[in-house]
Amino acid sequence: MAPADTPEPPGTDRNRTTAEAILPLVGGAANIASVAHCMTRLRLGLHDRSLVRDEALRALPAVLGVVEDETYQIVLGPGTVARVTPEFERLVEAGRASRAPGAAELAERGAAIKAARKARNATPFKLFLRRIANIFVPLIPALIGCGIIAGLGGLLTNLHWLPALVPALAALSSGFMSLIAVFVGHNTAKEFGGTPILGGAVAAIIVFPGVADIDAFGQKLAPGQGGVLGALGAAVLAVYVEKWCRRTVPEALDVLVTPALTVLGSGLVTLYGLMYIAGGISTAIGDVANWLLANGGAGSGFVLGGLFLPLVMLGLHQALIPIHTTLIEQQGHTVLLPILAMAGAGQVGAAAAVYVRLPRNGSIRRTIRSALPAGFLGVGEPLIYGVSLPLGRPFVTACVGGAFGGAVVGLFGQLGATVGSTAIGPSGWALFPLLAGDKGLGELAAVYGGGLLTGYAAGFAATYCFGFTKTMLTEFNVRTAPSAVPEGGPVDVRAGADHALEPVAEGGR
Repeated sequence: MAPADTPEPPGTDRNRTTAEAILPLVGGAANIASVAHCMTRLRLGLHDRSLVRDEALRALPAVLGVVEDETYQIVLGPGTVARVTPEFERLVEAGRASRAPGAAELAERGAAIKAARKARNATPFKLFLRRIANIFVPLIPALIGCGIIAGLGGLLTNLHWLPALVPALAALSSGFMSLIAVFVGHNTAKEFGGTPILGGAVAAIIVFPGVADIDAFGQKLAPGQGGVLGALGAAVLAVYVEKWCRRTVPEALDVLVTPALTVLGSGLVTLYGLMYIAGGISTAIGDVANWLLANGGAGSGFVLGGLFLPLVMLGLHQALIPIHTTLIEQQGHTVLLPILAMAGAGQVGAAAAVYVRLPRNGSIRRTIRSALPAGFLGVGEPLIYGVSLPLGRPFVTACVGGAFGGAVVGLFGQLGATVGSTAIGPSGWALFPLLAGDKGLGELAAVYGGGLLTGYAAGFAATYCFGFTKTMLTEFNVRTAPSAVPEGGPVDVRAGADHALEPVAEGGR
């Protein structure tokens, strides 16, 4: 609660009401092991999953959907989740202060259930991708903010407006990107169990201007060579060196020797090895992305746009985050994101077709009406988890819409109008302020907008014609009470991936 003499921010009562409504439906404060949030979701660690009342949660006006993964995720939408989470945390803390007898037993039983579920899902590859996401996702807000400022600076330059302001905007937008390797190093060390500041210190070597004086193999280093990939590798190496030192160095000398050996050992390997290797990989990533658009065109766009939603469902889209970040660092924008964002357009078109095809199903139509505005802005989880995936076939036809939208963007890329994004995270209409490329803003907006319209139309047409069997139309096209798609319907949704481009955040993060 805010102090009596401190005015509460607007909407605090509404946010507190939402938190108060959610808490009993997830088992109360005693059932909460952890609370966190990303750009759109309240993420809860639960002691006992069986205490959650899913249908009642979905029926809350503020809840756009629920997703179960390692954490139980309640989709509240961008902005809202950041305001509801502190209120929810206060309620949990207050509830823990007066835990009833038996709560310890509940926590113990829930911890065992959670550990068993975590063991089933903890494949090495998924754990690796989750770590990658934990490193890069916290950077997305800065990428978005700096990307929008960069777009504004480019617009003022093209229009020849306020020329005195343009250098200031360039400094604001470029400052973070010039030091992004440091932030990646810090987050990497934190994620892998090392000292974050040491990871940042080793990664800072990569962007230090003085590396231009180093010649190891007959080739001068360049500041920034290797970029975020080099920073990631350097910080991981620093963690292993630090852990070795903690085990080996006498405790009396640890505070002096361990930091020095960590920076010295991993720093020298970074300068005389990692920067060269990571620099080659970064260059290859840029070359491959440019080659795909220059030569693959519509075909590459069709495949990328069509496959992105399944990648999101499997959590594999997280592997694209460092690729996007590398392209932004290297070229100023990522050419992949506008194509992948077409998956969200296909989803919107598919949802519109479901709305038309099920005129008597009030429940599904209400879900679509509430979720479409977020879908147009690139937040796809409510439509995916609340409509298309539970129905089954509309999820496939939504992918078809994304494929055709991606084909349009890819085709124009092959013709020379390459569209990129200066940040990751937003998609849909929210991506327009972040567009960049080798053409004017008007032409880039026209290409991207044409892709969105194609995705909407193709997703609608494919879903209208092929999204329902006669049995499905009979089953779902009936008057319903205010509930979600019937439990035990065509698909049992157990997915746990963020919408991309969060930060791909969240391709649509």
